[in-house]
Amino acid sequence: MFKKILKWTCLVLGSLVLLGLLFYFYASFTVAQRMERKYSFAPENIEITQDSALLNKGAHLAVIKGCTDCHGTNLAGKVMMNDKALGRLVSSNLTKGEGGLPANYSTSDWVRALRHGVGQDGLPLLFMPSHETTLLSEQDMAAIIAYCQNLAPVNNPLPVSDLGPVTKVMTYFDKMPLLSVEKIDHTKPMVANVENVEGAAFGKYLAVSCTGCHHANLQGGDPVAPGFPPVPNITRSGHVGNWTIAQFIQTLRTGKTPEGKVLSNDNMPWKMTAQYTDKELASIYEYCQSIQ
Repeated sequence: MFKKILKWTCLVLGSLVLLGLLFYFYASFTVAQRMERKYSFAPENIEITQDSALLNKGAHLAVIKGCTDCHGTNLAGKVMMNDKALGRLVSSNLTKGEGGLPANYSTSDWVRALRHGVGQDGLPLLFMPSHETTLLSEQDMAAIIAYCQNLAPVNNPLPVSDLGPVTKVMTYFDKMPLLSVEKIDHTKPMVANVENVEGAAFGKYLAVSCTGCHHANLQGGDPVAPGFPPVPNITRSGHVGNWTIAQFIQTLRTGKTPEGKVLSNDNMPWKMTAQYTDKELASIYEYCQSIQ
């Protein structure tokens, strides 16, 4: 009797393992196909000037939009993660040094990447938050491109990204923003300019950068990846909604909450939000307070 139970137990477990492996290979194959799909969009160009005001604005936007957080302070790229389960995640060298962008990388190539999440070769950019940068105003996009086009060349050859099994499975279930090209409304036109007057409207525009983790409604939810903490609700209905504007700004500047909790920059990039101006942070606070 015991031998029969053991035999059936092994058979069931073996079947489950086989089904799991078959599913993994199917998910891996499907994700690989999505990564290898080529896209074609009509070239778009925007006017780029090289005046100091635009370059300074571009430098500021490169910080508060997370460009330097992912690509490094000199935007020469880096290995962001190297984990057996999640894989190796590498951000590109955005300069024209060795291992960086080709000499013929044009303004329309920059627009394609920021607006559509696609590289010069037509392939999807991996983990590039183009579903956020596509919502930039034309003026802000021009500022970022102008700044990046003026970067000093940095020689920094990097390995390619290599997805781990957890990343592939999570991407299959759309639980990880691997392919932003699939999340974008590519027919939506750019807004020429956004009025940067302090208030909820300006805050909504800025808070697009928050939606990647806190979701479109800013009410948070599940962790962004295995091993990360749950994402908090930062609207008026969440705990953060009880903070004053001064406490909100202080937290995003120092990484320390009013309750004394020290935030990890890996989970909440407060070193990035610390670079926002008072007007920008106040506007984000007002927008968060406008959501219940």
